[in-house]
Amino acid sequence: MRQQVFFENWGAIPYQEARARQQAILDEMVALKRQNTSESIRHRIIVCSHPPVFTIGKSGSMDHLLISQEQADNEQIEVYKTNRGGDITYHGPGQLVVYPILDLDQLFTDVHRYIRSLEEVIIRLLADYGLEGNRLSAYTGVWLEPKAGDWRKICAIGVHLSRWVTMHGLAFNIATDLRYFDKIIPCGISEEGKGVTSLERELQHPVPRQEVIDKLIKHFEKVFEVSINYGAEN
Repeated sequence: MRQQVFFENWGAIPYQEARARQQAILDEMVALKRQNTSESIRHRIIVCSHPPVFTIGKSGSMDHLLISQEQADNEQIEVYKTNRGGDITYHGPGQLVVYPILDLDQLFTDVHRYIRSLEEVIIRLLADYGLEGNRLSAYTGVWLEPKAGDWRKICAIGVHLSRWVTMHGLAFNIATDLRYFDKIIPCGISEEGKGVTSLERELQHPVPRQEVIDKLIKHFEKVFEVSINYGAEN
């Protein structure tokens, strides 16, 4: 039988609150595993958005924040260091943030495959809109092929695992205000010809957020070979 993954929509939620809620779920799942009661573990996939925030992963550098803390405070942009992989990124309104909290012991114990699978979900989602998503061997995330010479990143990925339980996840730009990315070196990538984009910029028209969520969940089910259970939706 396929593993069930419970869907939760946390709506617009401050980053630190979402991180604390994720951590509490992960800690509960890890505790159950230590008690050898993993059969009662509930996988989750959480969707949400955050007020403007820059988050800096374990391999990140404050040097990649191009404004001062005072400027960030004045512009009401929060700045946090976090325990996910990767460097600095931006979260804000118009972005779809997805936090899968999965016990990979019950799916597959392969971090590389997990990240590639998250990328595959987004690649298939983009195909629904006639866009070709790509992987770049040197970087995680999903990119669109060069336009006017630049690769454009549309989805960032950063994860954390504890005893094969995942947290954090991906951030997909639907209608994100891309000007915020000018205040950082996104994902620490300063290489010429690497930029950031959004679904609405590429399509040149608005896209319903719920439509994107529905498509993402459909592809998540297929790629991860799981069944989504909406019983836990908030």
